[in-house]
Amino acid sequence: MHADTPEASPPTEETGWRTASAAPSLREVHRSIPIPVGLGFWRKLLAFSGPGYLVAVGYMDPGNWATDLAGGSKFGYTLLSVILVSNLIAILLQSLCAKLGIVTGRDLAQACRDSFSRPGVWTLWLLAEAAICATDLAEVVGSAVALNLLFGIPLVWGVCITALDVFAVLYLQGKGFRYIEALVITLILIIGGCFLAEILFSRPDFGEVMQGFVPSVEIVLNQEMLFIAIGILGATVMPHNLYLHSSIVQTRKYDQDSRGKREAIKFATIDSTVALMFALFINAAILIVSAATFYTRGENEIEEIQNAYLLLSPLLGVGVASTLFALALLASGQNSTLTGTLAGQIVMEGFLNIRLRPWASRLLTRSIAIIPAVITTIIYGQSGVAKLLVLSQVILSMQLSFAVVPLVIFTSDRRRMGEFVNAGWMQLLAWTVAVIIGGLNIKLLLDFFGITDRIMELF
Repeated sequence: MHADTPEASPPTEETGWRTASAAPSLREVHRSIPIPVGLGFWRKLLAFSGPGYLVAVGYMDPGNWATDLAGGSKFGYTLLSVILVSNLIAILLQSLCAKLGIVTGRDLAQACRDSFSRPGVWTLWLLAEAAICATDLAEVVGSAVALNLLFGIPLVWGVCITALDVFAVLYLQGKGFRYIEALVITLILIIGGCFLAEILFSRPDFGEVMQGFVPSVEIVLNQEMLFIAIGILGATVMPHNLYLHSSIVQTRKYDQDSRGKREAIKFATIDSTVALMFALFINAAILIVSAATFYTRGENEIEEIQNAYLLLSPLLGVGVASTLFALALLASGQNSTLTGTLAGQIVMEGFLNIRLRPWASRLLTRSIAIIPAVITTIIYGQSGVAKLLVLSQVILSMQLSFAVVPLVIFTSDRRRMGEFVNAGWMQLLAWTVAVIIGGLNIKLLLDFFGITDRIMELF
């Protein structure tokens, strides 16, 4: 193991970075996938495709399911516009992550370590670790719930079983990073196939669905609707995805000159954009199925995954509907935990420059998430699981801005990015998004602790 956190010397005026270069992120797979010279557009796009799908799974993880189910059952298709806006924000932020990694050779965690003081770096590291643990908790619990629904496995044993996927990551990464990407894409296709079938079973009104993608003033005026809308926005952009994407784009062996980097940015952005459109379909499909199945039948209090599972088949009259729902949940949870273990390694190595063996790093990261989940499920059972999911989203809300703001700072700094610095309009758009995310997440926290109601009482 090696640890070397830099002294708090200021970044240089010439480059904006404290050091000339950073050690490779995920060094065992860094630049391990060659991009052959002379390929046409489509073959080159295929060569660059993969990292975007690992990122996209974080936008369709079990943490998003509860808000989508609640939004659809309470308000029909109205909140589809919120899912669309959330996805557009995700596309913007992930494109900035890809640009940062490709241009600077640093992932977001390394960039923070190479720019801020030691106390600042340690603070950001602790916040990032808390966010990854919270994300992993939601994913582990989601997988455990799916195993319970499908096979009757007790939740505590389901939580333990999900820990085994760390060995799948180690095995596949030993064969090559493309194998991990292939597994993730396969699971995404399973999720998409399951929800395509659910949409066909539920027969939503196509006109109302299209209307739902148009923003409505009612979302702002209706306090309950606004609360769920903020929940959808707050649960969509995951902090660990920002660290993850800025690292795994560096698995491609592209030319390090200006032309090569510009081409890599173009194809990486296309890759993540297309992948995130799959995430848009999944999240929208969850809400559409919830609206078409529950809202239209007066079942307006579907906030827990278990309730949705129990009611789907009886209401739709299709026996396989509930099974497909649980299968999609299992694929979603397992997919997300695969990428969560990678993000944990990236954050630890990036912020602290600690070099553990991959198996040790991933077991450590997974243990931090598994242990609280096991304790909670043993003591509180399903009611505790629901509370744990809510708490995980609050923790994510607290950390998100601490990842978004540095990302916007770095990619808007000409010293760091050179000719690839964000254009003026992009800087304005990125800062607007950062402010919106910060404001919405602050409101989520205030609502969670009941502070908003107390303030309103004063007036």
